Amino acid sequence: MSYLILSFLFCGTVCAIAQIILDHTKLTPGHITSIFVAVGAFLDAFGIYDYFIMKCGGGALVPITSFGHSLIHGALAKAESMGFMGLLMGMFDLTASGITAAIIFSFIFTLIFKAKD
Repeated sequence: MSYLILSFLFCGTVCAIAQIILDHTKLTPGHITSIFVAVGAFLDAFGIYDYFIMKCGGGALVPITSFGHSLIHGALAKAESMGFMGLLMGMFDLTASGITAAIIFSFIFTLIFKAKD
């Protein structure tokens, strides 16, 4: 199967699971997002998420689960070289650019668009 199809199936599965949870529980989108970040971190801690990336390509890097993967991946890589302090510092190495971009674009969009009442 091609990367395109596997990417689509992976992202679609993540979205379908989120929608099922949203429809059948009282969890809010914020709760579900937090759960998915934690699941991505858990899967990366055991090397499972890297398998999804190898098989599905970029489709495994798009959903919110990849943010958890990036947090743990950076922390574990830095911990190998710096020990315990590396755990704390490494989390932000891989995610800093994404967080910074989100903050900057959010600020720009608030200047351009008006919120609906």
